[in-house]
Formats: sequence, C-alpha cells, structure tokens
Amino acid sequence: MAISLRKARTIIRKALEKGREMELKPLSVVVLDAGGHVQAFEREDGAAPGRFAIAQGKAYGAVMLGMAGTAQMARAEQQAYFMAAVNGVYGGQVVPVPGGVLVRDRKGAVIGAVGVTGDTSDNDAVAAVAGIEAAALVAEI
Repeated sequence: MAISLRKARTIIRKALEKGREMELKPLSVVVLDAGGHVQAFEREDGAAPGRFAIAQGKAYGAVMLGMAGTAQMARAEQQAYFMAAVNGVYGGQVVPVPGGVLVRDRKGAVIGAVGVTGDTSDNDAVAAVAGIEAAALVAEI
C-alpha cells in the first residue's frame, strides 16, 4: 500500500485544521511516500518560507530510519555521534525531533511519513497525528 495523493491531501487538510483548532502558529505539512519522495506539501499563510526544509527533514528522517521523530530525538540525546553520522549519510537532511511521524498501514507496514513544523515540536506532532488518523492510517510518533 502507498499513500495516495487523496490520502496525502486529507492528512494535510486535517493536520492544518487541528492546528487552527489548537490556535497554533502557521504550520507547514509535508507527506512523503515510503521512499522519502514528496507526495504533497502545503504551507499556511504566514509560515516562514524555509519551513519546507524543516518539515521535509522531520519526515525524511522518520521514513529513512524507520524511526519517528520522538525516538530520533531520544537517540540523538543518548548518542549524538550516531545522529551526526546519519545526518552525514543523508546529506544533512534529517531533523531528529517530534513532528516527524511515521505512517503505517493497518497491517503495520511503513508506507511513508508526515512532517509538520511551525509551532513547538510536540504540537507539530499532535497536528500530524490528527491528519494521519483522519486518513484512516496509523501514526507512530
């Protein structure tokens, strides 16, 4: 199973709705497929233009490592050299913080990742989970 464009758009729409409901700062949301390729992206009015790279880095690290942002951050705190090496391998594209959320199908297979940025990392993750669950998929934070 892959994340269809329709599901990616649902994830983005619902993540942004959750952000508005929580009165978060303007969000940027990216959905990547299982190979780390961009399926869809949106940046709310008022979000800084550089937010794409941060959202993409959160999601990219999650999908490429098979490890959600929360787990990546814990690993970075315990073994900074490991995450530095990973970032070297992936050309500096990994942002190891919450807000990078793995997307699994109902059978548990990783089918992509969502990256949300704009507010605190924990709030970004809440918005991502809302979008993923609205698309009837499973989120791993």
